[in-house]
Amino acid sequence: MALPLIGSPSPCLLRFLVGCILLGTLAGAEAQILTPGSALSGGSRTTGSASLLAANAMASLPNALPAPFDPAAASNSATPSLPRVFAPSQPRTSYTRYPWKRNIVATVFWIGEKPSARNPTPNNKSSWDKDWESNFGGYDDPDDSSRLGFRPKKFVPRQNSFYIALPYNDIQPGTYNTKSSARESVPWFKKEFQRSGQTVLKGRWIAIRRGSKVCYAQWEDCGPFETDDWEYVFGDKRPSNKNNEGAGLDVSPAIKSYLGFSTNATCDWRFVDTEEVPEGPWRDYGDNNPFVRAKSMAPSADAPAERIVKLRELRDEYLRNMPLAR
Repeated sequence: MALPLIGSPSPCLLRFLVGCILLGTLAGAEAQILTPGSALSGGSRTTGSASLLAANAMASLPNALPAPFDPAAASNSATPSLPRVFAPSQPRTSYTRYPWKRNIVATVFWIGEKPSARNPTPNNKSSWDKDWESNFGGYDDPDDSSRLGFRPKKFVPRQNSFYIALPYNDIQPGTYNTKSSARESVPWFKKEFQRSGQTVLKGRWIAIRRGSKVCYAQWEDCGPFETDDWEYVFGDKRPSNKNNEGAGLDVSPAIKSYLGFSTNATCDWRFVDTEEVPEGPWRDYGDNNPFVRAKSMAPSADAPAERIVKLRELRDEYLRNMPLAR
């Protein structure tokens, strides 16, 4: 039965109704979150009575007080959810819009590498990051004795240790404008383009295959040697570079270790969409890694219990401040 009201509700009655609503909200939260028979699910008769009082109070005073929190409605709200990533255990072997580029010579490079005859460009910065070594966290030492698994032994990298370079840059050096060739050749250009001078290539995933093993990496620099070879990177031409046995791909020490090859080895590679990237060490590190970012955004397993504690605190505070009956 609804509580009868005559005229304007008194302040004491309003406080009483607020308390009923808090109790009802707490009961609803516990009913949804706690499993029957758990240590926190006792007192169902008390919370059930509180729910009835709250329902009656709201029926009598529909516009005076806000409705209790509705978890079902909240779950259907416009609040953005975490990205859902489908991760197959094996790469696609049938149709894909990104075909394999086969028998490509790959050279090994690393963040912090000094210039040499085989690599005339210092790798303390990349084509898109002037503080590449610093943002990575330090020198990506390629020596096997200085590595722990697929990362440097001395520090945990702040970026993905599975990185590569391909011989195309979509930004024109000096002018920092987007190249016209990028608009015409990059398959995902229209979808990803934001403004001229902002790359649509950095961080893109590729699959690298050698024999029966496949690993995955992110595009983080340009090379080897060339930075405008779009006909090879996005077309069906062979690499235009003639140095280092015509290398068309630079790979990091982590990729070298995972696939088990030395520099100037041949491999196959192709672009992949993020949802094609399976579980593996390439998903473990890096602020630039979408899988790491998704984990950091995931809600805590303790969040439902924390919500119940907060509701109980609100209830107890209200009951302490409620005036005693005279």
